[in-house]
Amino acid sequence: MQEAIDYLSEKNPIFQRIIQEYGLPPIPKRPQGFETLVLLILEQQVSIDSAKATFLKIKGYTVCTPEALVILPDETFRTLGVSRQKTAYIKALASAILNNEINIESLATKSAKEVREELIKLKGIGNWTIDIYLMFCLQEPDLIPLGDIAVVNTIKELLDIHDKDEMEIHTSQWSPYRSYATYLLWHYYLKKRKRTITY
Repeated sequence: MQEAIDYLSEKNPIFQRIIQEYGLPPIPKRPQGFETLVLLILEQQVSIDSAKATFLKIKGYTVCTPEALVILPDETFRTLGVSRQKTAYIKALASAILNNEINIESLATKSAKEVREELIKLKGIGNWTIDIYLMFCLQEPDLIPLGDIAVVNTIKELLDIHDKDEMEIHTSQWSPYRSYATYLLWHYYLKKRKRTITY
């Protein structure tokens, strides 16, 4: 962590400024596996808190396994607060696992590129979901999810870069520690808004 912070601070003083103002960021960690992917599907385009509330409703109703969720009626998902679209994504993921189309346990042994190639084939799993899984579950050190609104808005605010391609080029200089840069940007975004979230 310190090595990453020293490197990033050398690249851009904003990182040191974030730490001076708000302290060190938490490093998000989540367990690998089906449950976390379900939670990430629920988190797509909604707040972490609201997704977590829905996730806890599912877990309060049934076990969160591919076997249980693949047969859970769509109507039940709806009463638990899951949209029709996300229900389809969760069921597609459960089916892919049960049909041996994907082995989630084996992802830990693969490169970030291989993990992306496997997960992107699944309905409803896009680059943002894969980025977060790689960072939170597989501790990938060098990713910046430019599909994340908080990251994009913070880059706009602190660096005055508004074009996605320019962001891509600019943030490449933070490699090989782009994930740590992301944690610092999230930290700034949340602290400035006096928001606390538990990953």
